[in-house]
Amino acid sequence: MPKDSVILTLACGKFKFNRLEFGDIEGIPRLLDIGQCNDSYSAIQIAAALAKASTPTSTACPSPSSSPGTNRKRSRSLLTLLYLGIKDIRLGPTLPAFLTPNLVKILVDKFNIMPIKTAQEDLKAILG
Repeated sequence: MPKDSVILTLACGKFKFNRLEFGDIEGIPRLLDIGQCNDSYSAIQIAAALAKASTPTSTACPSPSSSPGTNRKRSRSLLTLLYLGIKDIRLGPTLPAFLTPNLVKILVDKFNIMPIKTAQEDLKAILG
């Protein structure tokens, strides 16, 4: 991640990051743990507020990824993001079970949902 970016984590994904040291930006830690998966709405509001308070070229780039075994929680987080109109969501490594091929097509067409790739490929796509 670029040194001037903030990393928001929530749900089980945080355990991959919360033991790593990312430093801070003007005294605020770069890694912010927002809470559990049912805090998705709050995480998006925080990301939007951070983007608004940042430089004009900054953007909030939610890139949620999900892990197997938490399908109900993943679904709740995904539905929150969709309700808020968030686009360009990256999902993986597996899709939630309720996503049929027809529903996936609708989500891809309307929200540009895509599978995760490698961290390097996803960051390059997100940050340009």
